[in-house]
Amino acid sequence: MKPGLLALAVGGFGIGLTEFVIAGLLPEVAADFTVSEATAGWLISGYALSVAVGAVGLTAGVTRLPRKQVLLGLMVLFVVGNLLSALAPSYAVMLTGRIVAALCHGAFFGIGSVVAAGLVEPAKKAGAIALMFGGLTIANVLGVPLGTLLGQQLGWRSTFWAITAIGIAAFAAIAVLVPGGRPDEGQGSLRHELVAFRHPQVWLSLAITVLGFGGMFGAFTYIAYTLTEVSGFASGAVPWLLVLFGGGLFVGNLLGGRAANVDVPRTLLVVMGGLAVVMALFALTAGSQVATVVALVLMGAFGFATVPGLQMRIMTYAGAAPTLASGANIAAFNVGNALGAWLGGLTITAGLGFTSPLWVGSSLALAALVVLVVAERAAAHAPAPAMPDEEPVAA
Repeated sequence: MKPGLLALAVGGFGIGLTEFVIAGLLPEVAADFTVSEATAGWLISGYALSVAVGAVGLTAGVTRLPRKQVLLGLMVLFVVGNLLSALAPSYAVMLTGRIVAALCHGAFFGIGSVVAAGLVEPAKKAGAIALMFGGLTIANVLGVPLGTLLGQQLGWRSTFWAITAIGIAAFAAIAVLVPGGRPDEGQGSLRHELVAFRHPQVWLSLAITVLGFGGMFGAFTYIAYTLTEVSGFASGAVPWLLVLFGGGLFVGNLLGGRAANVDVPRTLLVVMGGLAVVMALFALTAGSQVATVVALVLMGAFGFATVPGLQMRIMTYAGAAPTLASGANIAAFNVGNALGAWLGGLTITAGLGFTSPLWVGSSLALAALVVLVVAERAAAHAPAPAMPDEEPVAA
């Protein structure tokens, strides 16, 4: 593994931990600031909205700057945001810290994807992106349970102090291990980056991301209710079941990256179709605890196996201007999360039961598959623009 990829993975781990660990600490945070559960929930939804804003807005604002320096600046923003959260004397300051930290999220993964792909030869680009996102999946498997346990034992602020320290470590790792790149790297104008959005395949790629990822996370949003109310698991078993889901994310991400190295379109067709089938079968067999465990792992695996291919696809069709398009795709992941959660909530409110979000997720994944098929047929008659003539940079 290139050392630079390890540094990017450390940053991804810290950002993933920041995003997801708050869910396990909401009761403690709400009690400390004497706010309602709904108000405390803005620490999650406000974060997600800020990710989408930062992914496009912040990336657009730094297109002329060298990517390594941008990544370092984003980690500074990450550290400041989590430091604010750790020290927050009020809920308003805590929310501000969450928003500041979230602004770096989308831009980091968007720009980091371009940097990761540039560290390796062309045949390994998707795998390199998967390794960077591997930090985020490890955060789900190990970081969130441990971070929640730390916060419950030593107070929720201790978790944010730990995340701040991880951010400092990631800054140092990127400074030392990520190459500086070519002298002219990152000097393209915003107008140059916007040219990528003239290609219809870039927009189709964004639609596939919104639908496909929205399908998985729309179902995941309400998974605790499915596990307890339908499958019959005790509430105390849910965190450990989510560790299994996180294990699926980790394995799916790595295998999806390896497969996308060989053939991006075929990989996306297989895993998107598999995701639609798995969630439908999950909905049908949720009454069986054994089947639920298997389906939960497979949902995570197929869901996150799409990520390297989706990121690689949009970068390919963005051609010589991949930075902003890559950031827009990170925003699309979060728009999909919000869309899937909203639609899943509507079905529950309509009285369709706690397996209904799984049917919504399967339908969204199927819709993503249809768009993908249409896009690939169109792509056969309109080849992707030339990628930048970049040699891999030795770390």
